[in-house]
Amino acid sequence: MIHKIWRFARPHTIIGSSVSVFTLLVLVVFYTPLPNTDCLIHNDYLYLLSDSSIPKSDANMPMVVGFIPLVVEKLSVFFTLFFPSLIACLSCNLFITGLNQISDIELDKINKPNLPLASSELSLKQAWTICLVALCLALAISWSIQPFFGYLIATIALIGTLYSMPPIRFKRYHVWAASAIALVRGPMVNIGLTVHFYTLVYNCSFISPDWLFPLTLFVSAFSLGIAWFKDIPDTEGDAEFGIRTVAVIWNKTQAFRAGVTVVSLAYVLIAWHYLMPNMGSRFFIAIGEAQPIIQQNRVAGIAHLLALLLFLWQSRRCDLNNPKSIHRFYMFYWCLFFLEYLMFPIIL
Repeated sequence: MIHKIWRFARPHTIIGSSVSVFTLLVLVVFYTPLPNTDCLIHNDYLYLLSDSSIPKSDANMPMVVGFIPLVVEKLSVFFTLFFPSLIACLSCNLFITGLNQISDIELDKINKPNLPLASSELSLKQAWTICLVALCLALAISWSIQPFFGYLIATIALIGTLYSMPPIRFKRYHVWAASAIALVRGPMVNIGLTVHFYTLVYNCSFISPDWLFPLTLFVSAFSLGIAWFKDIPDTEGDAEFGIRTVAVIWNKTQAFRAGVTVVSLAYVLIAWHYLMPNMGSRFFIAIGEAQPIIQQNRVAGIAHLLALLLFLWQSRRCDLNNPKSIHRFYMFYWCLFFLEYLMFPIIL
């Protein structure tokens, strides 16, 4: 049964949500400059970075020893917040992916016949039970942590419901479907979780870190690729059931080229931002970042250019007439999604 639930949850989305939560919390706790020490006070939810944890200078004490209490306390903060936040996010993820399969049973018998519900490995009653339990768990945990997180999870769950279920069913229209996926994976996950973690860790008004807007914009563009690439092998069933995806309206080749173009531009833009900060940062300032990143980061820029080369290499190898080739490309594309989050703390 556990294996069926794991497949029902769509493992690549579960892994994607996990690395998002992990990386954003790492960036907030370990890579975000400490606010004014007046903010570092006792929090109603847990004891976080208190003023006593900031190392004081002592001529007789080596610097590394002075930082040990701070590192230990930050690790404590990380693990205290990580697991409940992760469970809430993964439960919400399971609810959304499960609800999508419930609404698409007949469609998936054509497009994805190996899914547990479409193949009758799970009954409809079991699927509804899993989804409702996951939703209740996500809402209960998120609201118990703090109201903002509860609102965030509830809003994401609502968008997921509107995406899959009639009468609205965003997935029938490619613009609304892509917008919903990009909105959730981009601003709502990245900005929302960062605000959630920041306000709990520092217990003060949110101040946007320098890394947040470049990451959010990149992941938003990357999520458009997810929305377009995932539908390319499903044109037969989508056309039969009136799902107007980009691949159905245009064709597989044009949908694929559009996705490759958008994602390539996203890689070029974020690499430009780090390699030429005085020019690249102007774009991010224009859309809301408080201060420019004036320090060049060649490692981050080169890392994104290398990832772009990997992406283009795989896109050239993809045979749009071969379902297995499309699937391999799509799974590799998700690996690049994981890579973006996992490498971000390393390259900053």
